[in-house]
Amino acid sequence: MTSNRIVKWLGFGAMIAAGIATAAVPASAATKKYQVYLSMSYVGNDWQSEAQQMIVAMAKAHADEVDLKIQVAGPVAQKQIQQINSMVEAGANAIILYPISPTALNPAIKNACSKGVVVVAYDSQVTEPCAYNVYTDQYASAQITAEWVAKAMGHKGNLIFVTGVPGTTVDTGRNKGAHDVFAKYPDIKIIAEPNGMWSQAVIRKDFNEIMATHKWSDIQGIWGQGGCLVGWSMQIEAGMPADKLVPCGTEGTNGMRTMMLPEGAVKGPSPTYTAVGAKGISLENPPGSGGLALKLALEVLDGKKVPKATVMPPQIVTSADIKLCKEGTWAEMKDGCNVFDPALVPPGWFANIYSPDTPELGFQAALVGEPEAKK
Repeated sequence: MTSNRIVKWLGFGAMIAAGIATAAVPASAATKKYQVYLSMSYVGNDWQSEAQQMIVAMAKAHADEVDLKIQVAGPVAQKQIQQINSMVEAGANAIILYPISPTALNPAIKNACSKGVVVVAYDSQVTEPCAYNVYTDQYASAQITAEWVAKAMGHKGNLIFVTGVPGTTVDTGRNKGAHDVFAKYPDIKIIAEPNGMWSQAVIRKDFNEIMATHKWSDIQGIWGQGGCLVGWSMQIEAGMPADKLVPCGTEGTNGMRTMMLPEGAVKGPSPTYTAVGAKGISLENPPGSGGLALKLALEVLDGKKVPKATVMPPQIVTSADIKLCKEGTWAEMKDGCNVFDPALVPPGWFANIYSPDTPELGFQAALVGEPEAKK
């Protein structure tokens, strides 16, 4: 997301992030809107940008009661702590949080709760008991995808294992779940374990380094927090035929899912972003978890009972049940479509946006931050 688009939504938060002195701002007595802050940490990928768009869309869907401000701390716990403290001083009613650490932010979160601020972490979790968490079971999801990859490899051969952003509960849970699976199969050899940082660009750099000493024909499987879209694209660029692409899991990018469609099912803009019948399993954290976190925060502020932990079920998509969305409405996704026309979105855009708990969030929410029209 460009800086201009971010600043459009930052408002008061941008002033704090830029180091400009501000006075505490209480919730507006005139509008009676809740002052809601989004604290983002790592933002170096499409997933985070899409999650932000869906949070913006949820705020728009509840525009009569939400005044949303956004701040980005980057992968620095101390800066995120400072931002949380500033949000509390500025009169926040709720803080929606993508935490860079499960524990480092706890004192700031506890202080926020003591001032009556509702704190909801999404995707990556925090351990402070007063906070709410909206997340996917990373360990279980990783085991599902790792078992699929292991089976597709015939439980033997060379594997590339791609990790994510270190320190987050997402990365920790995924890595442990997958390692526990692959440890059961002694004939599977992990030949490289690059840190992909949930970034297509970083993963491509990693794979280029690996291929300096290996050939794609030496690889029997890829498992990772990203890597399927990049890996398959690089294999096609290297001249591998579609039916020889390495089995891969997992990510939720539209590029990966498009390549999983049967060959000829849809024509993409390039040989590496089109339907080729690649064999894979796509399972990714829903970027709508942040939007759900905001919705739950509003319920808490309105006095409703909300569980401290909300576990979002994963959307599991394999080559056997991939289904093209024609319009991308929430209703269409409810009927089971799970990948979008490659002419509509870039390959790194994430397709797993449906949740029965967020009818406000459809294709346009993830794409441009606009909620579904009210029926």
